[in-house]
Amino acid sequence: MNRRFLARTALALAAAAALTGSPSAWAQKKVVMGVSIPAATHGWTGGVVYWANRTKKELEKEIPGLSVVVRTAGSAAEQANQVQDLATVNKIDTLVILPFESAPLTQPVAQVKGKGVFVTVVDRGLNDPNAQNAYVAGDNPGFGKVAGEYMAKALNGKGNVVVLRGIPTVIDNERVDAFNAVMKNHPDIKVLDAKHGNWNRDDAFKVMQDFLTRFKQIDAVWASDDDMAVGVQKAIAQAKRSDIKLVLGGAGSKDYIKKVMDGDKLVTADVTYSPSMIADAMKLTARSRAKGEPLPEKTIIPSVLITKDNAKQYYFPDSPF
Repeated sequence: MNRRFLARTALALAAAAALTGSPSAWAQKKVVMGVSIPAATHGWTGGVVYWANRTKKELEKEIPGLSVVVRTAGSAAEQANQVQDLATVNKIDTLVILPFESAPLTQPVAQVKGKGVFVTVVDRGLNDPNAQNAYVAGDNPGFGKVAGEYMAKALNGKGNVVVLRGIPTVIDNERVDAFNAVMKNHPDIKVLDAKHGNWNRDDAFKVMQDFLTRFKQIDAVWASDDDMAVGVQKAIAQAKRSDIKLVLGGAGSKDYIKKVMDGDKLVTADVTYSPSMIADAMKLTARSRAKGEPLPEKTIIPSVLITKDNAKQYYFPDSPF
């Protein structure tokens, strides 16, 4: 075992110890952290709410003097008002926020930051990056790249593919552009069409019905989201089509990870974009604030391919997503 390997190992262990730490390592000061997130209006945000409340309990037990206040909002306007209340009523000095929408939350968050509150934005960036101190998100280009590489391998570099996109956003563009970049390296794979299913089961069902009517041979579907994959599979079952070999979703819902674990014929893999990123953001922010140590301006959580070999470590049956 060479010295370079030992040095790298020692550094990694030191970094891990610094991140978790022990109670005696925390600065003895009170930290009041507000967590502002969308309400559980669909599967993924339901997961966000679950992970936020679970992590609140973990962090308050782990860090002396830390108080975490979790608020959920059903609209951008409601979230903007809650952010102001967190600052004025709850007297927070730290805010972790997953914005309902970017534009309407930019000014309210900037105002809170201007009053000295440390702000970590999660997933959906604000229109003005100066309104935040730190940003934590999933790897959207990586999400599309991992999906594309798996699909190309599963098809042995040949076949007809259809794509369901999400809501027209920068996030969706990044995912699809990365997927298409992989497909360009496989000229025998033909992307027949790509339409927006809006990360919605019913919309995806209608889009897939259209694809099935227009295309007589489809080898694989990139649904790009587990909720959309539900609608896709419903349409396939109703049409009684047997040509489709693979339906690949994304985000790591417990239902689709269970399909992978159980050896589902069509669902052989998934790609992570977990709502647990809110937990990562909360932990990174709380530990940084409690220790008085800097937090990186940007933290990107890699997208990981989930297969039968590793599915168990991503399966959380108690989560709503």
